Parts: sequence; C-alpha cells; structure tokens
Amino acid sequence: MKSANKITIVFFFFCATSLFAQTTSEKLKTEQSRLEKKISNTKSLLDKSKSNTEASLNELRLIDNQIKFREELVSNFDNQVRGAEIKVVEKGSEIKDLQNKLAKLKAQYKDLLLYAYKHRNKFGKMMFVFSSTNYNEAIKRGNYLERIADIQNKQFLIIRQHQGLIKKEISSIEKEKQYKLAVLNEKKSEKAAIEKDKQKQEVVYKKFKQEEGALVSQLKADEKKKAVLKQKINAAIQSEIAAAEAKRKKAEAAEAKKKSAGGTASTTSTATKPETAPDKVINVTVETKETAALSKSFEGNKGKLPWPVDKGSLTEGFGKNAHPTLDNVFTNNNGIDISSPKNSQVRAVFEGEVTSVLSIPGAGKVVIIKHGNYRTVYSNLQDTYVKTGSKVSTKQAIGSLLVSDGASVSVAHFEIHQVVGTLVQCLNPSLWVTH
Repeated sequence: MKSANKITIVFFFFCATSLFAQTTSEKLKTEQSRLEKKISNTKSLLDKSKSNTEASLNELRLIDNQIKFREELVSNFDNQVRGAEIKVVEKGSEIKDLQNKLAKLKAQYKDLLLYAYKHRNKFGKMMFVFSSTNYNEAIKRGNYLERIADIQNKQFLIIRQHQGLIKKEISSIEKEKQYKLAVLNEKKSEKAAIEKDKQKQEVVYKKFKQEEGALVSQLKADEKKKAVLKQKINAAIQSEIAAAEAKRKKAEAAEAKKKSAGGTASTTSTATKPETAPDKVINVTVETKETAALSKSFEGNKGKLPWPVDKGSLTEGFGKNAHPTLDNVFTNNNGIDISSPKNSQVRAVFEGEVTSVLSIPGAGKVVIIKHGNYRTVYSNLQDTYVKTGSKVSTKQAIGSLLVSDGASVSVAHFEIHQVVGTLVQCLNPSLWVTH
C-alpha cells in the first residue's frame, strides 16, 4: 500500500511540474502572437509607405519599430527553445525514474505471482484457513488472503499506469524536439528579416543625412504646429471650465434668490442680511456625482483602454524624443503618434461627451471628449462624425484620419489631459491605452 501511495504522489508531482511548464510555455506563445501581430501591422504600413520626405521619415520610424519587434521576437524564440531543452532534460529524468520504479514493481509482481502459483490449489487456501487454532485467527487468515489478491491486482494496475506514463513522456519528448526545431527555424527566418530591415534602414538613413537642412526646417515648422495645437487645446479646455463655473454660479444665484423670496419679509434682520457667496474656483472633481463616477471609472481602466485606432504602430512616444536622423536633436510630444493605414477610422477610447470640435491649420480637425475630470484629444482628423454635446461610447468612430498629399499612411495624434481645478495636466497615453 505504501508503494501505491508513493506512486500516486510521484504521479501528481509530475502533473504539477508539467502544468507549471505548460503555463510558462503558453505565456511565451501568447507574447509571440502579440509580437507577430505588431510585426504584421508594421510590415503592412511599410508596404504602403511612399517615398516622399514626410512618408520616408515616418517609414524610418516604422523600420525602427519593425527591427525592435523582430529582436523581441527572436529573444522570445530563445526563451522558448531554452524552455523546450529544459523540458526535454526533465522528461528524460522522469522517464528514468519511472523505468526504475517499473522494474521494482515488476519484481514485486513476479514474487506475488510465484506465491499465487505455489498456493494455486483452492483446497490449500481452505486448509490454510481451517487449520487456524480459533475462529478469530481463521478470519484474519481469510482477510490476509484477500489482501494478497487485492495487492496483486493493484500492483498490476500500477504497472500498466507506469507503462502508460512512460509512453506519454516519450511522446511528449518527441513533440518538444519537433517544436524546438520549428522555433529554431522561425528564429533563423526572423534574424534574416532583421538584416534586411537594417539594410533598408541604412538606405533611408543615408538619404536623410544628405537632406539635413530641409529636415531642420521641417522640424521647426512641425514644432510651431505643435505649439499652436497645444495652445488651442488648452484654450478650449479652459473655456469649457469657465463655462461650467459660470453655469454653477448662475445656478447658485438662482437658488439664493429663490430662498430670499421665500423668507419672512417682516423680519428686519432677515431682510437686511447681506448674501455672501464666496467667489472661489470650484474643483471640477466635485462638479456632479455623475462627473465623479465617470472620473473614477476612467481611472479604473488605466492600462486597459483601447487604442484610438484599430491598427497601427507607435511612431513617436510621449515627452522627449530623439530625432531618428539628426544628432542631439529632440522633439517634445504632449501625446503619442500612431501611424495607421490611409483613411483609418479614429475611435473614442472611453465613453464621454464631446466638448469641442476644432479646426486647426496643420493639425486638421480636433475632437476633445470629456470623461469626468479627464479629457482625451484626437487630432489630425480629415472628417469628424460628432459635434459638441454628442455622447459617445467606447470604440465609437468619431472621425477619419487626415491624408497628406501622395501619402498612403496617416498619423493619429492622441493626448490625455487631467483637469484639476483650473489646471490642465498632460498625461502619458502609453500608460493608459493598450494594443
């Protein structure tokens, strides 16, 4: 019985080890799938990219992304190969242990069979029982014979179980070896693709090095457009805050007038008591219960919000970014830029209310959506499908991307702002949205 219990414990240990390894393997495969999707999106955009200056600069950023994703994928393949090698070694060790235990079980089973053969005469068993000195001893001898038969059957079942486990582990090793070979081939393919991307990157890089003067001029023009965009967005949000504050004061004045009209006119102290309404800025966070609830809901989805476009590749991050070709030149971004296919639809990342629809030279049309004390900003739009006051839902299309002359790839500019009182703070969208 002790032998049977040990076998059961070993069996469950193997199952637990296998489950842990499988979980790690599944995580790596999920990460592989995510990276392959990114590579596919970037490749699609590169195939569509044109050779004009604007598109080529975007193309260089896309190539950088492609190389980065492919290198991450190769690293993922390395981890999968190492995992497969470790699993093969572990399985080999498990098979040896199982084979040793199987040999012991067979030896024990052999002894049991020999004993059964020697005592195969049923009259011998009966005489063994009847030769007991008393009734209790006869019962014990009968139980003893039943236990031997039971152990014999269990031993046989455990041997079959071990043979099945060994067969299963050998099959698993073969699968792991085949899987390892397939992953190694994919790794080799990705490394070759990285080399091609680097060659393409070098060609585009040299082209831009020859046009540094034009790039600097273009960069200055782009920075001016960004400054105008920032100013217009801030002005729109401040105007909205001021309108909300004026509405609040008007409501308070109306409420005070209503209370005053309902008071006792004959009481002198009441009639002459001056009304004192402190003139202070009310924090927007307590504007209404609905606003507070929406703010909390928006915050609760940090890191889980969808992208403002269905497909694309992040080509400029939040904050300070090094220029891809100009040395010691940096750009500042109040949001993120996502390169997407031509005529891509832009969608709201969360439910809310449209507070502004602007038209800004160089930035196309801009839509600002309010989510409690947060604002999401979508710019570089060609057309808009919403207007001020529109209620929108998560992933609802609000417009299409602006397309530059001759380009087949568009760039979506997306920002997130938090309003605290009258202050407006830019947040890093990459920490809020996921793709």
